[in-house]
Amino acid sequence: MSDTNTAKIQEAVKQKYAAAALQVVSGKSSCCGSGSGLGACDPISTNLYDESQKGALPADAVAASLGCGNPTALAQLSPGETVLDLGSGGGIDVLLSARRVGPAGKAYGLDMTDEMLALARENQRKAGATNVEFLKGAIENIPLPDNSVDVIISNCVINLSADKDRVLAEAFRVLKPGGRFAVSDVVVRGEVPQAIRRSMELWAGCIAGALEEKEYIEKLARAGFSQIGVEPTRIYQTAELREFLAQSGEIREFLAKLGMSVDAALPLVDGKFMSAFVRAVKPPVGEVRTAPAATQPAAQKSSGCCG
Repeated sequence: MSDTNTAKIQEAVKQKYAAAALQVVSGKSSCCGSGSGLGACDPISTNLYDESQKGALPADAVAASLGCGNPTALAQLSPGETVLDLGSGGGIDVLLSARRVGPAGKAYGLDMTDEMLALARENQRKAGATNVEFLKGAIENIPLPDNSVDVIISNCVINLSADKDRVLAEAFRVLKPGGRFAVSDVVVRGEVPQAIRRSMELWAGCIAGALEEKEYIEKLARAGFSQIGVEPTRIYQTAELREFLAQSGEIREFLAKLGMSVDAALPLVDGKFMSAFVRAVKPPVGEVRTAPAATQPAAQKSSGCCG
């Protein structure tokens, strides 16, 4: 993809998430790419966090959650570790991670949207989190030194990048040897029409831009990772996808341009999009890389997408 197209997609994503942040500030909830209004949430981004997690956080951090899973429920985090959340949004996963790594640890959030950063920093203030820092930048160019992070998390953000190879190379760079890549993302299983997957109009929605499962594993391996696994946490079936497509005016308009109705589009995507926990390790110095792990279901604490 050309630099011009990459910049256009990045700007489209930035505008969507800026609007989502402003919705939260105005007292409304946010949602992934809903053309009928950001407050009309799609089924992919609901029911991600349990009540004990939500109750310990500022309401605006919960309201600004746009994820496809709950990486903090599956990632192994230990006191004293340094965690980086790629595309941290309103800060929910950063604040949850900060509690787990404790005062001796550090949780960074990286986001390119000024409005989301302002919201996240206000949520940090409300939560009284002193071991948190929010950074401005793109996930394709992480503003941290080499070998500086123990764990990278992310929540339905890597699929939005137009240059995923660059994102994974940057993640590998900033991880310490032995560091873990532990993200929630939307992943494709099987063939989906290219027009639906890559459409500019859909790129800021939860499901657009998602990699096919085998391609994701190959890209992680090419970046240098080992112990790679893709663990489904939720597979989207007809009822959920119908609700998502019906709520999004943008998607209905785009389908109309293709001469396709929602009912005609559903068989093309039914069961082919899933929220998944994607894990990998940056090999310790001197370790021989192993083959990717087999795909298997993940036992996630809470269901459901978009971070």
